Amino acid sequence: MKTENQLKNTKKLTLKSLTDLRILFLTFFGTGLAPKAPGTVGSLATIILLYFIGKLNAPFFFFIPFLLILTIGAIFITGVIEKEYDCIDPSWIVIDEVIGIWIASFFILDHSYVSYVAIFALFRLFDIWKIGPVKYFDNRKDAIGTTLDDVAAGLMAGITYTLTFKLLEFIS
Repeated sequence: MKTENQLKNTKKLTLKSLTDLRILFLTFFGTGLAPKAPGTVGSLATIILLYFIGKLNAPFFFFIPFLLILTIGAIFITGVIEKEYDCIDPSWIVIDEVIGIWIASFFILDHSYVSYVAIFALFRLFDIWKIGPVKYFDNRKDAIGTTLDDVAAGLMAGITYTLTFKLLEFIS
């Protein structure tokens, strides 16, 4: 539950805030400013982008160094902004969802539409349910927790996707 101060500081964020490159980055080009379900909007924007990258047959493992740098940058910038805005894990920070769903997409077995929908649904499910390691990181209440809870959700979604689709393949 957000405190009154967190709500007040979050409401200061407007489209004009996107002139701050840190906010542009953390909101994933403004998707985090969606009035409803900004985490879902940010995840959806990312999975659509990843779908088209996948259609180019780009090996996703080539993106691992970029994703590591992105994660470290997200933790650092999130820490600065959370202090500046006096808030912890505000809903408009969606770069963590971008990172999490990207990690989940590493597990995709084929680049079919069904696989991307499954990854999206599983990621959102684990991100919302916050079980196991997702809950552990979410309870940290710092920039590391803000980011790594979605990394954990991405790993859990990817593993669940792989096990499910391998089991379905084995059964049929």
